[in-house]
Amino acid sequence: MSEATVQTRGYRKERIGVVVSDVQDKTIVVKVDRRTQHPMYKKVVKVRRKFTAHDEKNEAKVGDTVRIAETRPLSKNKCWRLIEIISRSAE
Repeated sequence: MSEATVQTRGYRKERIGVVVSDVQDKTIVVKVDRRTQHPMYKKVVKVRRKFTAHDEKNEAKVGDTVRIAETRPLSKNKCWRLIEIISRSAE
């Protein structure tokens, strides 16, 4: 995807996470970890969230670190798509 295409589409959220499931066809589940401060106690806590993302070529496997981007709704729960595989798992 060229930079001109990205500029015409506008700002899309991107996340980096680890694939935790690739059982479904053309769908992966990505776990994204982030650190945030607790609103009352001010302690830094780790927050985890799982996103379902579209993987057209079924190329991501469990343990891979991937970049996903927001897209139009593709199903009831799937509104993210795989952009790139940053690193492969050790297997």
